[in-house]
Parts: sequence; C-alpha cells; structure tokens
Amino acid sequence: MDVRLGDRLVMKKPHPCGGREWSVLRIGMDFRLRCCTCGREMLIPRSKAEKAIKKILRESEE
Repeated sequence: MDVRLGDRLVMKKPHPCGGREWSVLRIGMDFRLRCCTCGREMLIPRSKAEKAIKKILRESEE
C-alpha cells in the first residue's frame, strides 16, 4: 500500500470522537496518525493500519 507523509486516511471504523479521517505524521514499521477531528495522535503497527484503511486522500486529489 502506497501511504505517504501528509496523506489523509479514511478508516473503516470511526474514532470515539466520531472522526474517520487521520493525517499521516510518520511512516515505517509503525504509522503515527493524528485524528483530523479531535487532534489525538496514535502509533499503530503498519499491518493493522493497512487493514483498517478504507481510502487514501492526497493533496493533489483534493
């Protein structure tokens, strides 16, 4: 899966705050994501994140 820094990810399940969009802050074995609704950051293993991604939004597409 081609995920880059600065991408916005739409996840299958919503965050407890109700937001589904996350911005990518770091990539590697883990992804550091920030919720676009409440600003909470989380570190999630790459394999788990790739399964949870519904759609990738890029700056050029918006």
